[in-house]
Amino acid sequence: MTAPPGTGPDVPVRSELFGPSRRATTIGLVLLISLVAFESMGVGTAMPALVADLGAVSSYAWPFVAFMGAAVAGTVLGGRWCDLSGPRLPLIAAPMLFGIGLLVAGTAGTMAQLLAGRVLQGLGAGAQAVAVYVLIAVVYADRARPAVFALISSAWVLPALIGPPVAGIVTERLSWHWVFLGLLPVVLLAVALVLPAVRRLGPPDPARQTAPGRRGLVAAALGAAAGVSALSWAAQRTTVAAAIVAGAAVVLLVPSMRRLLPSGVFRARRGIPTVVAARGLLAGAFFTVNSYLPLMLAGTHGWSLAAAGLPLIVGSLGWSAASAWQGRHPDLFRPALLRVGFVGLAIGTAGLLLVAPSWGTPWLALPVWGVAGVGMGLGFSSVSYLLLQQSGAGDVGFHTSAAQMADQLTTAAMIGAGGALLALFGSPAAALPVLLAVLAGLAVLGAAIAGRGAADPAAG
Repeated sequence: MTAPPGTGPDVPVRSELFGPSRRATTIGLVLLISLVAFESMGVGTAMPALVADLGAVSSYAWPFVAFMGAAVAGTVLGGRWCDLSGPRLPLIAAPMLFGIGLLVAGTAGTMAQLLAGRVLQGLGAGAQAVAVYVLIAVVYADRARPAVFALISSAWVLPALIGPPVAGIVTERLSWHWVFLGLLPVVLLAVALVLPAVRRLGPPDPARQTAPGRRGLVAAALGAAAGVSALSWAAQRTTVAAAIVAGAAVVLLVPSMRRLLPSGVFRARRGIPTVVAARGLLAGAFFTVNSYLPLMLAGTHGWSLAAAGLPLIVGSLGWSAASAWQGRHPDLFRPALLRVGFVGLAIGTAGLLLVAPSWGTPWLALPVWGVAGVGMGLGFSSVSYLLLQQSGAGDVGFHTSAAQMADQLTTAAMIGAGGALLALFGSPAAALPVLLAVLAGLAVLGAAIAGRGAADPAAG
């Protein structure tokens, strides 16, 4: 893919991001990511009050499941839309759809209306995430992209730090409705900032019109959405019925994944297949530990919930700092940086084996999860860079959606495995060391295949 006009090795990276022609676009992209992050962090905090108002505790999982399933469908369909017509319309339509979902959920008086809003939010968030990556591929030159990915990573830090407490205060002082409605002005501002860049994109690239046809994509997207939703629902339960649902989810997912992932992902074939596999391994290990780390510290070592969340903050700060560092070094060899990232994640995950047992040392969770965060900052940005570097004009959307699918599926499967281990062993002190050993193994596997993320010379 050729560098956009006005960019190149002689243009300072900061000017490419914040020069007069790029400033609004860059800020708009950060806002688009931030609003999804704030919503993601805030909903979990507001959910107890929301469910108490609209439904029974038995409905607790459904708003999360509805969002995740819709996000999978939005990711796949948004990717194909971008590949066929470019990111112009998706970059406007997806945030607006997300905003409509916020409005529907924020005015909900019934659980059915809330779920409808969550579906709209998921569709918009999934398509928007792909469109953002396609816009980065079109607008920013190769050397500027590491810095762009650093900004995207940083867009998650502030929501992670202040999203839950702000959502808690808003819920207590005003209403859970404003956790959704309060983000509507941010949607409008982000769209307004991105709109000038969208207008300058011009007509769709003719190369997109010759993108390879992918038959059965809609059916595969719906199958994957249903499968991931079922797997997510089952992961929150430890019953025989949940095990049956999980099995049915796998039956749906296997044929869907064959359509939605590039050939060779499970064999770690050189190039894009390995990059997509790496995204799944990174996300599956890191986000699964993030989900169980508070339980480890509170349930096994008696920490308060507030204290048990501190390692998550340390991990987020490590991610942001490492991502910012790699953004200032655009000429680093990304497959090697990806390997270093996996090593950091493996060290951090394995280090928690000294925390998880009842005899463990809980304060070690702070430094070791900081190391894992640094690994994610290096690895995740490297995956994003390699994905765009090796994608043609008509494939950026498909490859980006495939990477996000690998992310979502591996995370859902590993969280479900953690729930099964808790049901089997009966206590976090016994179950979580087993889960950590598996996740550390995923990170080691990622380090072993990272070198295959370089472009395949045979692919031209």
